[in-house]
Amino acid sequence: MREDGRVTQLHDLSSRGFASDNYSGIHPEILEAMAQANGAHQIAYGEDVYTARLQEVFARQFGAGIEAFPVFNGTGANVTGLQSMLPRWGAVICAATAHIHNDEGGAPEHVGGFKLLPVITSDGKLTPELIDQEAWGWGDEHRAQPLVVAITQTTELGTAYTVDEVRAIADHAHSKGMTLHMDGARISNAAASLGVPLRAFTRDAGVDVLSFGGTKNGMMLGECIVVLNPAASTGLKFLRKSNMQLSSKMRFISAQLIALLDGDLWLRNASHSNAMAARLRGALETGLAQGTITGLAFNQATQANAIFATLPAGVADRLRESFRFYDWDATKNEVRWMCGFDTTEDDIDTFVAAITRELS
Repeated sequence: MREDGRVTQLHDLSSRGFASDNYSGIHPEILEAMAQANGAHQIAYGEDVYTARLQEVFARQFGAGIEAFPVFNGTGANVTGLQSMLPRWGAVICAATAHIHNDEGGAPEHVGGFKLLPVITSDGKLTPELIDQEAWGWGDEHRAQPLVVAITQTTELGTAYTVDEVRAIADHAHSKGMTLHMDGARISNAAASLGVPLRAFTRDAGVDVLSFGGTKNGMMLGECIVVLNPAASTGLKFLRKSNMQLSSKMRFISAQLIALLDGDLWLRNASHSNAMAARLRGALETGLAQGTITGLAFNQATQANAIFATLPAGVADRLRESFRFYDWDATKNEVRWMCGFDTTEDDIDTFVAAITRELS
């Protein structure tokens, strides 16, 4: 702390990496929106003018009759949203790579109290045929009842469901008496990749409840549960509180979401991070084609802001001396590289040069 009471900057502003789009700071337009929402008093717990305005903003994006519930984080959004769709004996069919299955510390089952039924996929995407591997046993008291299908857009493997793929899943789930949940932590990246409005592959395609993500796309914190089909969700007003996701100063989450969605900031940010991933992959593919890079292989299509690659043994650790990123499957030397709204062309070119030095 400085003598004037201001916090001393503790981090290196030159530090860049490709570990996660969560590593980025806050977009300046969102910081400004929070500042504009500050000052004076507003009613707490969501009765403020910003949260009221947010309902209008989401309605413009997804259509009339929806309801938006701001929450603190993605796990809270997923658990609380799914919980509102299920009885206590319910189960959720999801991909084996799904965030709710692998990366939420057991919260869906421990906090939500529902069973997950994971299905192995090749690209992170469910299909009606894959869903049917777990869509059975209704009426059997020995089996948790499959009542919700959960998909992620974009998936944990960086792939994007097309509009037709989501609609096929929704139609199939509904035909079997199930509802459809979408984890949209990177939903903006999917829309930017597909070149369609947000509602095209959500409400219009049959999604019932959506977890709308903002933290990975320029916000400080906060996500939003969006009920697209009121018949599919009950009790969110109470579940949000009991799951510790009700913010007293909700205006500051709502103001961020307004800044993101009222204009085109959500699309600008996502389009940029997608473009940076495409630049990284394109440069590496050129190196492979020209023979200046060897020993690198890509494991998934790059359809948004994630790249999955396999490197020779030891290369990832040497690169991590200068650039942080994660192993995806260390047993296969598979890594994940993520780009964010603040990734620059210079960041990409510097990283490509380092990879080229290692693999030339």
